[in-house]
Amino acid sequence: MTQSTKPIPETYRRITPCLVVDGAANAIDFYTQVFGATERMRFPGPDGMIAHAEIEIGDSVLIIEDASPHLGTVAPPADGLAGSPVFQFVYVEDVDASVARAVELGARLKRAPQDQFYGDRDAFVIDPFGHGWTIASHVEDVSAEELGRRLTQMQGQPAAGEGGSGR
Repeated sequence: MTQSTKPIPETYRRITPCLVVDGAANAIDFYTQVFGATERMRFPGPDGMIAHAEIEIGDSVLIIEDASPHLGTVAPPADGLAGSPVFQFVYVEDVDASVARAVELGARLKRAPQDQFYGDRDAFVIDPFGHGWTIASHVEDVSAEELGRRLTQMQGQPAAGEGGSGR
């Protein structure tokens, strides 16, 4: 490492997700059409596969790679993994339009757009490559106090000062 080389490059965020897919070129096209992604690099692999590509969505970088037996990577099934503990969360200007476009291009709608207690309107889809996405637009600034009140109410508990034993 030279004196001018930075251990964390300025052109990346601290954490950069990488999605392994079957059909990376198609995935890049999908993310471009749904999220307005721009491609910043692509390295070909054997047999027309994409060994490594990077796209930008807003201020974030997402790595897209075709599954590779050589590297031992496997793409999820097209309908996603049941109970997967990982998904992408992306803010967009218009959640309803982005979700409609995603579904039009082959995503499976798992939860339609709805207003949330924390001030976002969001939805959940499985893209045609098996990856889950929460797609959101921020629609309301909610104070910490109001957030706590709404969460308590949503959970069916009386808010502080609204009765109860007071213990």
